[in-house]
Amino acid sequence: MPASPNPFIDQLNTWGPGHARQPSLDESRQYCRRLATSHYENFPVVSGFVPRGLRQHFCNIYAYCRWADDLGDEVDSSEQALELLAWWRGELAACYAGEVRHPVFVALADTIQEFAIPPQPFEDLVSAFEQDQSVRNYATFAELRDYCRRSADPVGRLVLSLYRQATDQNFAWSDSICTGLQLANFWQDVARDSDIGRVYLPREDRLRFGYTDENLSARQTTPAFLELMEFEVQRARELLNAWRQIPATGPTALPWRLQLATELFAAGGLAILDRIAAIGYRVWETRPKLHKRDMIWLSAKVCGRSIQRRWWPGRT
Repeated sequence: MPASPNPFIDQLNTWGPGHARQPSLDESRQYCRRLATSHYENFPVVSGFVPRGLRQHFCNIYAYCRWADDLGDEVDSSEQALELLAWWRGELAACYAGEVRHPVFVALADTIQEFAIPPQPFEDLVSAFEQDQSVRNYATFAELRDYCRRSADPVGRLVLSLYRQATDQNFAWSDSICTGLQLANFWQDVARDSDIGRVYLPREDRLRFGYTDENLSARQTTPAFLELMEFEVQRARELLNAWRQIPATGPTALPWRLQLATELFAAGGLAILDRIAAIGYRVWETRPKLHKRDMIWLSAKVCGRSIQRRWWPGRT
């Protein structure tokens, strides 16, 4: 049988509901590593920011997130997606009950046990992907924030668990950064999301600035739209700036490489917002993006700033 043009469908045919065999732990770990490194541009799990001893665990968590996301986005219909996400939720429950069959869960079970990770962040991700099947637009920012709470914030919480930094204080700034980063991606992709029938600009905000449903349907760049986008960009910027709350020194300071990675993600989101502002908020016409050279520059900037904050705090 020829390979599917959609690589995920091949994975689903091999490891989907009713697959015939349970892989070994070693095979499962290799599977998660291959999955993570094949999507390196989205989740740099093998970068120098991740200690060697945590890299397999990062791959295991990434593989879970990747499968959940693809079950929601890469199948033929919303009905099939909901069926498969229900199956994935069941596999998660079975994993917590000590029964593992899928390679992701064979590998992930060790991570869950070693770091005492509760099921909530994993369940929240599935909930968000289920919501994607029926909710295509948001009436209020509170509704959108709740979606981000389940689609973005769990990732930061899982990372904090791997570093054994899962505290309420750390969750607060992590949630802010993760939501801010997702909002930055939404505002970057207003046109792309519109192409697939999704609108993340809350209707209450659009109407507040006088940007009507008709303007939206016509993808019109009006003065009201530019004011709306400036407002949304500033809101995302305030959320991302939570990185400034992270102590650089002292008993509550994060491990340095985690601090660097966190600041770099926040800096990437802020850079996207700067690009949106630089094009005059005209995201219907132009999709702002960062290039490899931008990420190299940001990495150098973040490293230098982090060194100053840690060893010469009076200079920052």
